[in-house]
Amino acid sequence: MEVRRLLDWFLSKFHMEVSDYVATEKIYKRFMPAELGGGPPDMGAIRAARANVRYHLKYIGYLIATRNWLAGHHLTYADMAAAAHLSIVDYLGDVPWDEDETAKHWYARIKSRPSFRALLADRVPGMDPWEHYDNLDF
Repeated sequence: MEVRRLLDWFLSKFHMEVSDYVATEKIYKRFMPAELGGGPPDMGAIRAARANVRYHLKYIGYLIATRNWLAGHHLTYADMAAAAHLSIVDYLGDVPWDEDETAKHWYARIKSRPSFRALLADRVPGMDPWEHYDNLDF
């Protein structure tokens, strides 16, 4: 039950409040024609996402402070969903990792898993990732 709740949290709430804003404004709009909404990023949307990611990071830190993984004692889809969405925001340098060491250590554990490394190898054409993005011990 907890896995499903957290999946919904990250696949819906985190997506709507953080990763969708960041990806749309910083990536998608660069490749879209103006008549379809392309153009410069909406800085208001990016500021909202940056504010919202702090709340979600604290929530991850809260969960990990009392559990081994997000939903309990074992790695689950909830961890993968959360890490995949954080990866988008981290790629663009918009995760304030210095604000929650517990969340940062959890993400470093996820990044170190062989199954996650392929995601870290993905690149957006013409846009390099943030300097620590594929560093496993950032």
